Parts: sequence; structure tokens; C-alpha cells
Amino acid sequence: MSFKKVDLSFQSCKSEYSEADVVIFSCPMDSTTSFRPGTRFAGNAIRVDSFGIEWYSPYRNMDLKDYRTADIGDLDLPIGLVEDALDMIYDTTKTILKDNKKPMMIGGEHLVTLPVFKAVVEKYPDVHMIHLDAHTDLRDEFFGRKLSHATVIRRCFDLVGPGKIYQFGIRSGDKHEFEWAGKGNTHLRKFDFEGLKEVVDSLKGKPVYITVDLDVLDPGVFPGTGTPEPGGMQYKDLLKAFDLFETLDNIVGADFVELNPYLDPSGASNAVAVKTLREMVLLLHK
Repeated sequence: MSFKKVDLSFQSCKSEYSEADVVIFSCPMDSTTSFRPGTRFAGNAIRVDSFGIEWYSPYRNMDLKDYRTADIGDLDLPIGLVEDALDMIYDTTKTILKDNKKPMMIGGEHLVTLPVFKAVVEKYPDVHMIHLDAHTDLRDEFFGRKLSHATVIRRCFDLVGPGKIYQFGIRSGDKHEFEWAGKGNTHLRKFDFEGLKEVVDSLKGKPVYITVDLDVLDPGVFPGTGTPEPGGMQYKDLLKAFDLFETLDNIVGADFVELNPYLDPSGASNAVAVKTLREMVLLLHK
């Protein structure tokens, strides 16, 4: 599999694929979205709006221009064919990992995390996941489907087993999902990021994958998402979490998902996503 440089890239992330250490790609899929679709448009909206923020991060004291990052653009996913689309995402991620680069994926709905994580697990069998989200995403089925944005973390659990997934900010889900998590299947923290430092400290030296559903943020901060949940985190809370992630020594991949750019005409949600991508790319380089 080969990748060509795209015409529209994120910020200064214009390295050739062959020389890059981190590879950005976006997955325009919202086939299982259960409420308000539109996350498939997130990738290019982020790229356009990325020209409105600085390349330098005062939070990381790092500048995107100093690092080798390739942006290979939107994957050409078949609309409506869920399993075919997931296979394409898996193949792309597997190639990136085989070439000893780190994947930085932009959703799309949260289900697109699954094939990325599957490829990561194959390369790093002892990988642990940190999951920031408003929703549990632990249903075994949703509307009769095993593959859904509401089942994605349960499917990730199927890949790694109990004790390797840490969930924070959770404030919505079916009762049985919370009960299932509480049986030692995942480490689930309701409502906030309390205890994240202790988790990060325990994961030093281990491979870690980070998935951020941006609806973990309060709708007042991030209204541009299909399933907004009041009572969420402030953006400063997310930045503090990233400060903790900066102390990890083996982040092997990351993603963020669930921006719907058409649900926030102000453009503020796009700005949140753009800034989040800058910080996450720099974390992967760190």
C-alpha cells in the first residue's frame, strides 16, 4: 500500500510519508450513527480550519514545524458498507505500523477506532487503552448490530480482555453497561478525570493507545457533536489530561472522533478539534 501527499493537509504536517514519524489520516464514516449523522465531514473541516491556529503549542513547548508528520487525508471509504470500510481502515493502520510510524486517526463516528486498535493490538499485544468519552460504548449489541458506535469499546475489550481499558468522563450509558464494567472488565470513572494520574503512572513503560470522543467535553464547549451530553468536561480539563499523557513513554497511536462540523455554525467546535489534533500529534512525537 502506498500513500500520496494530499493537496489539503493539516497545518504544517506536509512531510512525505516515507520520512514521517507520525501519520494523520481521517475516516469519513458515520454509517452506524444513532442520532445525528455528519461526522464523516470532520476531517476536511479540520484541515481547512487548521490554518486559523498557531503551529506552536505553549502547552507542550513544541512546534509542529519541528517534527516530521505526514497527512494522507481522508480514506476513500465505501458509503454504507460498514465491514468493508473497517477493513480499509485496518489495512491502512497496519501499513503505517509496519513502516514503524505512529497512526493519528480522525473520525468519523467512534466505531472507526476499532480497526485502528485491532492493528495496534497485533503489533503491541500488551497495549492498554485510555478512553475519554461521555458514553460507555460497552453494549454488546445495538439495534441488533455487534458493530456500532455504541459497541466500539466492548469490541476493543474483546481484543485485549479485562483490566486493560481505562474509561474517564463517562456520564451516559445503559445500566447494564456500568454493571458490566464494574465487574472488573474495564476501569470506569464516572463524570470526571479523577484518578487519571494514578492510571498514567501505572502505565509507564507499557504501550498505550489513546482514544478521545470529543463529546467528553461539555456541550457548552463542544456543541458540534451528534450525541451531546450535558455535565461534561471543560477544555482546560482535557489539556490537563494531555499534560499527564506527556509523561507516558510509549504512546503507540491515538485518535479522536465525533466532531460533526455542521451542528455548530459558529465554528467553535472545529476550533476545539483543530487544537486537540495539534496537541495529540505533538504527544505522539514526544
